[in-house]
Amino acid sequence: MPHPKAIFLNRRTPPKILTLTLLAGLSALTMNIFLPSLPGMAAYFDAPYALMQLSVALYLALSAVLQILIGPISDRYGRRNVVLVSLALFLIATIGTLTAANATAFLIFRMAQAVVAAGIVLSRAVVRDMVSDAEAASMIGYVTMGMSLVPMIGPVIGGLLDEWFGWQANFGLLLGLGVIVTALCWADLGETATLQRLSVKQQMQSYPFLLKSQRFWGYCGAAAFASGCFYAYLGGAPYVGNQVYHLSSSHIGILFAITAVGYMAGNFFAGRYSVRFGMNKMVLIGTTITTLGLAALALITALGLSGPVMFFGLTLTMGLGNGVALPSANAGILSVRPDLAGTASGLGGAIMVGGGAGLAALAGAVLPPGSTEMPLVLLMLASSVLSTLCILAVIRRARALGIAA
Repeated sequence: MPHPKAIFLNRRTPPKILTLTLLAGLSALTMNIFLPSLPGMAAYFDAPYALMQLSVALYLALSAVLQILIGPISDRYGRRNVVLVSLALFLIATIGTLTAANATAFLIFRMAQAVVAAGIVLSRAVVRDMVSDAEAASMIGYVTMGMSLVPMIGPVIGGLLDEWFGWQANFGLLLGLGVIVTALCWADLGETATLQRLSVKQQMQSYPFLLKSQRFWGYCGAAAFASGCFYAYLGGAPYVGNQVYHLSSSHIGILFAITAVGYMAGNFFAGRYSVRFGMNKMVLIGTTITTLGLAALALITALGLSGPVMFFGLTLTMGLGNGVALPSANAGILSVRPDLAGTASGLGGAIMVGGGAGLAALAGAVLPPGSTEMPLVLLMLASSVLSTLCILAVIRRARALGIAA
């Protein structure tokens, strides 16, 4: 059934792209704004850096678990209800991070913040509710292009806030922005899902259908390993910047923005050309760009020519490649079973973020005290190669089934 035209701040019509962008952007910002503060937070709580680095891996792991539930729940009870409840819980968890007395309490509330993952999952599902596969890839590209502006400036702002006011200022900002996004979603996010009469348990029984689909696994693998490069980077780059290159938190934050600039450019390309080239070709173009860029970084590092500008600068190609690949990979995940877009988005997101959590934790493990940046570079390169192999498998399977994508 066609949806009515979106009218801004009308709860009876679909949301505007601005609302979806800010909703997804809050989730992205929550993940990365505090990264330049990790060394300082370790000192504040008198805890090892590796323990505080778990605030990335554990957050991603719980995000993966929640996304398995968020999708089916939103198919059953509606996108709007799930978004608003998730945002309310996020605000409570953020208050908890600000009042934590020790590292353990902080990590507990930090994990609870993962409920904001509903923003990314359901912004994609809302898009798929409204438009077709190719159009979904294009619209997701534009949504994530705008969303990339948020994490692009996030670490920069986070680094400056850390130096001026301390790490708590990052979470104070998240609290204020969370209130604003919650109010906007309440006013503008109309329901787009055709509610399922099946219970959540019955909907989750559709998982075997998705899990038996080679195309679903291929798209998930391509998305998981492509984004896995970035998650490994999130887990290891603060260490590289601080311990290997001896940069301040504000400098690390500024250099983090390089990747997001590339991601925004890739999203623009995806939004403009996804309909013309098709999902599969766009994913392959993106993963190839990332793989070639990281291979160049590995070679430069092996030759002893790397430095902070080269290391962070070449992550531009990773951002560009992911920006091109991920919108189409996510649209591909949803295309396998369009009638269960929320369920597919949640399960696919769980696989993608769960893999990211593992790679973020692995990044911390391969960077012991005194390590160079090389183990992180090789980990990122291996993840990108696997993403390329996954989309090649999807293309081969699509040809065998006679599916054009």
